[in-house]
Amino acid sequence: MDNNLPKIYSKKAIFGFSVLMSTLFGGVLLYQNLIDIKKKREAYIVLGLSILITIVTIVIVNIPEEPKSSLAYVFGAAGGGLLSYYFVPTYFPDEEHYPKKAIWKPLIIAAIITMSFVGLMVYAGSLENT
Repeated sequence: MDNNLPKIYSKKAIFGFSVLMSTLFGGVLLYQNLIDIKKKREAYIVLGLSILITIVTIVIVNIPEEPKSSLAYVFGAAGGGLLSYYFVPTYFPDEEHYPKKAIWKPLIIAAIITMSFVGLMVYAGSLENT
């Protein structure tokens, strides 16, 4: 392990957050990795692609009369696979040599975002029942 290499989020973390949260979330982790190694242009391309995949996911999941949330996991796995198994090896061919960032900060952010959405959904549901 080279001490001069910056800490990065692992491809497992990127994949996991893509599946459990969204490709956008995994894309933000990879974006941060690319910013840390001074690849700003590539970082913005990855972020743009992540946003696009997330928008397509939202549209397709909500097309059926009864939205299928399981499709979100399929798209998350596909997007996470693209980020983790194409982009990470492309920009970090020696990824295993980089020290890894802890996932606590993104995990806490993900929990706050999730709790906020759940709280808003509960609040909106209570407004409908009045």
